[in-house]
Amino acid sequence: MSEDSVLSPRNAWFRRAVGVTAGIFVATALGGFVLLPYAQPDLKVAGLWDAICSAAGVVRTPSAQAPAEPDARLTKVVVTSALPATPAPDAIGRGATLAQQCAICHGPTGVSRADSPNLAGQYAAAIYKQLMDFKTGARVNAVMTPFAKDLSERDMQDLASYYAFLPRLPGYHPVQEKPAPRIVINGAPMRGIAPCGSCHGALDNKTGSPWLEGQPAAYVKAQLFAFASGERRNDISQQMRNIARRMTPEEIQLASEWYASQPSTTIHTN
Repeated sequence: MSEDSVLSPRNAWFRRAVGVTAGIFVATALGGFVLLPYAQPDLKVAGLWDAICSAAGVVRTPSAQAPAEPDARLTKVVVTSALPATPAPDAIGRGATLAQQCAICHGPTGVSRADSPNLAGQYAAAIYKQLMDFKTGARVNAVMTPFAKDLSERDMQDLASYYAFLPRLPGYHPVQEKPAPRIVINGAPMRGIAPCGSCHGALDNKTGSPWLEGQPAAYVKAQLFAFASGERRNDISQQMRNIARRMTPEEIQLASEWYASQPSTTIHTN
C-alpha cells in the first residue's frame, strides 16, 4: 500500500485516526476550559464565554478596563527586608508620642473602634510604606493625607517602630469564627490568584505587605474593592490590583469576614 493511499481520506483507518484525534482535542478543550471552571464552587461565571475566559486567565471584570493613567502618582517606596532600618533606642518612645495624634481613629493601644485598620503589632515596613505613600500622594485619604504631609522621614520610621513594638490584641470587630475560605488558603490558580495568606501573614509574609488577621471586615472589603476599581493604586507592580480584579464579590466578602474573625493575639515585635 502506497503512502498516498494510507493518508488518503478514502482510507477508513485514516479517517478513524483523524476522528479520534479530533475527538480527544475537543474533549480536552471542553474539560479544561468549560467543565473545570464550572466545577469550582467558589467561581461564578455568567456563561460559556465567561468560563473560557476564566480558564484562560483573561481578566473579565469591567474594572480591568480602567488602568492607571500615565500621570497617576505611584508608590516610590523601594521595599527591602531592611525597611525601615533598625530603630534608634529612642525611636519607640518618640513614636509613642507621635501616635497620640493617631489614637482617635486607630485607638490608644493601636486597636481601632472605628473600622480603621488596627496598627498594634503591624509590620513596621507596611506602616512606613503606607505613611510614605500618603505623604507623596500615591495613596489618597481625606484624613491620612493631610496628616502624613507634615511627617518627616524620622517621624514615619518612629511611628512604624512604635506600632510594630505593640502586641497584637483582639480587635473590636469580632465576627463569629468562620472556616477559612479557599481564596485565603488555596487562592484560585486557574485565575492567577495566589493565596491571600502567602503574603499577608497566615501562611507567610511578603515584606511590605500588611498583617490582615483581626482587621475590620469593612476596612479589608473596602480596600479590595478600591484596588479592583483602580481607585487605590499604591501597590507595587499592580500586584493587588491584578488580584482584586480577578476576585468575585463573594470571595472579597468571604476573605474580609474571615480575616475579621481571627483574634490576632500573636505578639510581634520589631
